[in-house]
Amino acid sequence: MLLCFSSSHRTADFDLLERLERHAPAITVALSEHSDIVAGSVVLATCNRFEAYLDIDEPLPAARAVSAEAVLDAVSSASGIDAETLRGATAVYSDHAVAEHLFAVTSGLESVVVGEGEIAGQVRRALESARTTGSVTSELERLFQVASRTSRGVKNQTGIMTAGRSMVRLALDLAESRVSDWAQTRVLLVGTGKYAGASLAALRDRGVTDVRVYSPSGRAPKFAHSHDIAPVAPDELVAALAERDLVVTCSAVTDYVLTRPLLAEALALRGALERRLIVDLGLPRNVDPAVAELLGVELLDLETISLHAPLTELRAADDARSIVDAAAAEYRARSAEQVVTPALVALRKHVFDVLDAEIERARRRGDDSGQTEAALRHLAGVLLHTPSVRARELAREGDARAFIDGAAALFGVDVDSTAARPLLSAVDDESAAS
Repeated sequence: MLLCFSSSHRTADFDLLERLERHAPAITVALSEHSDIVAGSVVLATCNRFEAYLDIDEPLPAARAVSAEAVLDAVSSASGIDAETLRGATAVYSDHAVAEHLFAVTSGLESVVVGEGEIAGQVRRALESARTTGSVTSELERLFQVASRTSRGVKNQTGIMTAGRSMVRLALDLAESRVSDWAQTRVLLVGTGKYAGASLAALRDRGVTDVRVYSPSGRAPKFAHSHDIAPVAPDELVAALAERDLVVTCSAVTDYVLTRPLLAEALALRGALERRLIVDLGLPRNVDPAVAELLGVELLDLETISLHAPLTELRAADDARSIVDAAAAEYRARSAEQVVTPALVALRKHVFDVLDAEIERARRRGDDSGQTEAALRHLAGVLLHTPSVRARELAREGDARAFIDGAAALFGVDVDSTAARPLLSAVDDESAAS
């Protein structure tokens, strides 16, 4: 049984998402310690989303609630967040609803800015990380591989990726009204990772030429050299803050880079600018929200930015949703087909075991014709073709049990109950519960 615990901008505030993201490694370890329940896991932590995709050993509906509560307690313990708080900020998806949700997430349909392109890479890296730790099961691997293919289909067949805008560009769109002339704007970039590169490119697209970069981890000189901008040394940070009109933070550090005392010190310097805009794209936050209380300082953080995310271009979003829905339906159908596979294997084994026994008896009677044996084997294959096709049809229609029971009644084929486990979740209620 698949379960997904999802906390996102739709269900939780950014403070809680920040805490979950910070404790993602500990949560991953905690989930692995529940091997009696959790067969495998993939944890996805992004700037506006924290999700745990789980392969649960026990498929029975009665055990689902127990498993969900056990996992919720594990996440609560690892993150230090009260279980009741988590429960109120988490959507729980089960069975095939997990696939539909992941396909939509990977395609950018559930992002703050619909269609943003970063999420597909983040999902891919989450899978790679789970492979490294050995927490991926075959079912989770298949789920995430199909999600990746679906995302590529959405990207190639719709305009959703271009209709949506990245978080960086949306933030700068919101900053537009506060900036009189981008060409004259002096910018301090805090961070040297992927978002820093995207931020610098977006700033240059708007005509910004004066950018300096500061890195809490000391990587500013290398980043500055490769991007043809000037670095800021740690002892130059206060002075740089004093003279910059716009500060864009996108560092991966877990502590505040800009605190109220630090910025107050910069504002007190002789010649410091009276007004400045700070755009905080970090998660966890790079900027102490209290800096907004300082005179002349305006702060745009992810929570504020998300409130202004634009409406989707309806046609592109509808086309993308259709692709996701079709992929989820096909995933469900193929999963259902897997339910009858053990019964089909058992039926084929039964038929060919009977055939082998009859051929052996014929040989003992002196009939050792190779042509006869080949003809009989071909006949057995032909006779099994229709049951095989019908089994998959019944599975896709949600009636796999009819074939399994029929094979048992007609041929005495007994399918191991553990092999037929997916049947129970495939026909069960798949709606998401929150």
